[in-house]
Amino acid sequence: MKNCRLLLVLGFITLVFVVVMLMLLLLLVPALVAGGTECNPRDFGADSVVCVCTASDCDLQGVIPVPADGLFTTVTSSRDGLRFAQNTSSLESTPNPDADVSLTLDPNTDYQTIFGFGGGFTDSTGINIATLPLEAQDFLIRSYFSPDGIEYNLCRLPMAGTDYSIRPYSYDDVEGDVDLVHFNLTIEDYQYKLPYIKQAQQVANRKLLLFGSPFSPPAWMKESGTFNGSGSILKEMWEPYANYFIKFLQAYEAEGAPVWGVTMQDEPLAGLKDAGWNNCYWSPEDTRDWIKTYLGPAMESAGYGDVQLMIHDQSRDTIPDYVSPCLDDAGCYQYVDGTALHWYANWRTSTDSMDDTHNLYPEKYLLYTESCEGWNAGPDEKVILGSWVRAENYAFDILEDLNHWATGWVDWNMALSMGGGPNWVNNAADSPIIINKDAGEFYKQPMFYALGHFSKFIPPGSIRMASSVSGPGSGDVIAVAVHDIPSLTDVVIILNRGDSGKSVSVDTGSGVEFMNFAMPAKSITTVLFQEH
Repeated sequence: MKNCRLLLVLGFITLVFVVVMLMLLLLLVPALVAGGTECNPRDFGADSVVCVCTASDCDLQGVIPVPADGLFTTVTSSRDGLRFAQNTSSLESTPNPDADVSLTLDPNTDYQTIFGFGGGFTDSTGINIATLPLEAQDFLIRSYFSPDGIEYNLCRLPMAGTDYSIRPYSYDDVEGDVDLVHFNLTIEDYQYKLPYIKQAQQVANRKLLLFGSPFSPPAWMKESGTFNGSGSILKEMWEPYANYFIKFLQAYEAEGAPVWGVTMQDEPLAGLKDAGWNNCYWSPEDTRDWIKTYLGPAMESAGYGDVQLMIHDQSRDTIPDYVSPCLDDAGCYQYVDGTALHWYANWRTSTDSMDDTHNLYPEKYLLYTESCEGWNAGPDEKVILGSWVRAENYAFDILEDLNHWATGWVDWNMALSMGGGPNWVNNAADSPIIINKDAGEFYKQPMFYALGHFSKFIPPGSIRMASSVSGPGSGDVIAVAVHDIPSLTDVVIILNRGDSGKSVSVDTGSGVEFMNFAMPAKSITTVLFQEH
């Protein structure tokens, strides 16, 4: 009898323990997943703050649910310190007649499908991540790729070295090896690229799309015999170099990181001048001839005909002129999927160049494949910790590009040192995440959150819809609207560049449902509501 009572008591204690633990889990899960965690701000004297992450603490945005029918959710970041601040309100039957900004959606007029957003798996990114404690490394990868982070899905993968390496190198530096017997991935791939790619694949819900970009062929294939400087690839090396691409695709596939696409050459006009970084000059005509004669057929015959092939991969001031010789030639056109763009010379030309290129070749997409801040700044401003100006520049450019046919936007380095490196030619720049290896911590820049307002809420497969902005305060405002097809949600992203707050009224397109809310000065707001 005593044993029975003892068993009953032990059973009751066990039951109570299980119930208490379940209650704790129920309390904890929303904090970790649904609601996100708070930024630990630090002011370095710029116009905004960074969010500090350590081995034990890091802000995560959480899984932000689709609001119920009749409601809308705003997610806001601002110069004054808001980071993904959420608020849910009711749709209203009338607009705010006194709104500073009126935004009208046209859900029946659709434009391009979006591939996604992300950054570059450069050597420097991996070198810097590796300096952190393992727990902090995990926070960094989760911050970029997991459902409770900003959910990157489209990333650039340098084919061998770039200037953001600690040495110049290719995948076959044995001179004269035209049969590529000595082709091999390098220590950089195995230490600084593949481990973090695989970790990203593990934590992500979205499929990770990688696209390769060569900065230079092996030096012995070039007229100059060097990775940098100026000059072209030798024409007798066109066939071996096409096979070099195939070897790269095979190597990464064998490592469990299949490549979704390739750009033919990073900045193919850089080799016209004595550029300090890895480069190779390709004229538009040589681009056409190499693709239709060697690269396209090689990819097709090797079973990689479905790998996306992009040309150009430089600033938009040279389109459509640079791409026309290829895309006006049926032999080249058949192999090319899209035009890759950089943001560096956007100031030289308007988005008309994007519209013109799309109108000439509507079946060939436009994709931004590299951008960064600080590249043209003085030595003391390569990295500016807490710069809202740079976040605003990112957001404005992405919004402008999406409104002119861009199918995505890819940042450059995902993590750099406090000095904006390493870079073997001292071409330092800024990054959305800066790593302080001495302190064992990293800093999420305002740029990180600016990118997150797009990458988290515009999943691959989303479609841009028509929208227009008006009102007395609209001069400081730019916006884009998309259908989030996977979740049947409509998404609006608005940038307020003004020094004062704005009252905003959004007509959802029905004429009977409106979203009325306020935006702070110098802020980005993402708005979510159910599609009807």
